[in-house]
Amino acid sequence: MTAQLEAFTLLLSVAAPAFTQPSFGIFSDLVAAWVCCPSRHTITGLIGIADPEGRRAHDAYHRFFRAGAWRPELAWKAIATAAVRALYAGAKVLCLDVDDTLFHKSGRTVEGAGNFRDAIRSTHQRLVYALGLNLVVLTLRVRPPWGGEPLGLPINVRLFRKGGPTHNELAQAMMEEVAGWFPEHRFVLCGDGAYASLASVGMARTQVVSRMRRDAAVYEPAPPRTGKRGRPRKKGERLPSLQALAAGASWERHELELRGKKVTRLVYARLVLWYRMWPERQVLLVIVRDPDGCQADDYVFTTALSARPSWVAETYAGRWSIEDTFRNTKQFLRGEDPQCWRGKGPERAAGLSLWIYTTVWLWYVITQGTTTSWPRLPWYASKCTPSFLDALAALRRVLWRGRIFATSHPRMLSPKITDALVETLARAA
Repeated sequence: MTAQLEAFTLLLSVAAPAFTQPSFGIFSDLVAAWVCCPSRHTITGLIGIADPEGRRAHDAYHRFFRAGAWRPELAWKAIATAAVRALYAGAKVLCLDVDDTLFHKSGRTVEGAGNFRDAIRSTHQRLVYALGLNLVVLTLRVRPPWGGEPLGLPINVRLFRKGGPTHNELAQAMMEEVAGWFPEHRFVLCGDGAYASLASVGMARTQVVSRMRRDAAVYEPAPPRTGKRGRPRKKGERLPSLQALAAGASWERHELELRGKKVTRLVYARLVLWYRMWPERQVLLVIVRDPDGCQADDYVFTTALSARPSWVAETYAGRWSIEDTFRNTKQFLRGEDPQCWRGKGPERAAGLSLWIYTTVWLWYVITQGTTTSWPRLPWYASKCTPSFLDALAALRRVLWRGRIFATSHPRMLSPKITDALVETLARAA
């Protein structure tokens, strides 16, 4: 076994406490098959790679998702702990992002599925709904050793069901669970405007960065008590609209790192009371303007009142890593493909695809670091950072070599032929 293959095996083994001994064997085979699968990632498609000899009954793999004896929350805790130890060594503050996404499904009786707004196909003028699983995902934001845009590694997932807990309640539950996993750490939680109300729930050791509504009514803080009879005021004078504040702002020019690139932005910050969202405390409002006028003003806020405005702007821009996570999981790991309909199957299969996404990136950072693992192409000579597809291809090379040539005599193999075969399999998906 090579060192890189051993590293992947060790990453899978950290999740062993979440499984029984038989289910862990199925889990390990399915994860390796999921990574290597060159076609649709249906359960039957994965079986052909995971168990071509038919060692187990095919229904064992379907039952693993539908009603298997394993606990996803322990698997998430295991991979989150491994990621923090490897990528946040010595750090006391963890940066997390939260958002929800739709995993499209088809069929009349898919457990947990519903009709939800399709964010990809919808526009300002046209609202599109689609059937699928609405997942609320919490990711660990990681700065990779090669620099550039941060990575968003999923560390917890909840399924939103109509009539059940809201998206924000699910996000809060995940944050409380993660806070229990890492009692010595503090957290920065970043989400879009839909999760702004998380700022008012008072999560332990957590500061929130989010976007403020453009029509938000903001106020001065409540004036001191006058000593007269009657209820004291809860808010001060109403401030002008956010657009009016921006029009009269005293801008400061900053060089910001937005999604891995240095850009110049104008920044204005002040304390305001967003009474409707959080009547008890002020928040720090940060307005970010593109000096070239190419992008609209952005209105961001944080509960960290002493934070640098430039840090707030950079932190909110970094939440785009979770959008990359959703795209890569659906496009390259084919997380929407498994055709599970009953029991816990749909939720578990979707969650496993996100768990594998974290595992692939974690394996790649640990074993490859800053080395160039992708082939140099004449039409892309300027490429200097790996994509998720490069990380996936690197792991596929290791797994396919172990699968095909583990028992072969090295002198009987021509590197010219074997390298071409493995590279074709690594890119075939």
